[in-house]
Amino acid sequence: MVEELYRRYREELLRFAKNMTQETARAEDLVQETFYRALKNREMLEELDESQGRAWLYRTLKNHYRDLLRHQKYETVAEPDSEAGSEAEGYGEVGTEALLAALPPEERRLFRMRYLEGYNSSELGELFGIPPATVRMRLSAARKKLQREWEGD
Repeated sequence: MVEELYRRYREELLRFAKNMTQETARAEDLVQETFYRALKNREMLEELDESQGRAWLYRTLKNHYRDLLRHQKYETVAEPDSEAGSEAEGYGEVGTEALLAALPPEERRLFRMRYLEGYNSSELGELFGIPPATVRMRLSAARKKLQREWEGD
């Protein structure tokens, strides 16, 4: 699925990113990061139809660009020690994945898209064909399950 999305939408996403950033190199980086994230979320993307996958790509690209702009405001001249940070980050990803594995697939997919990728309940409702209130209810149930899992009950 990711390979097909890449073939169909890479150039389209690149034009979108160039219009947004006005910089070719940054646009290429954004598209590359978007498809990297698509590969990391391959399992979830395979459950979406093509139009939902396309929407996911656009939203992911736009959210990543917003994050870059937001973080750019707070960057300092001093560079942090990249080796120490990457090791801690790797452990965090493993812990997150292990915790999310406790959720049923649909709740896990909604949770990832809402809290890790930045979709709101209205957008998720459109993607999955359910009312936003249902999305919020399922997310609430997922949060409660994760809370119980975290506390060890």
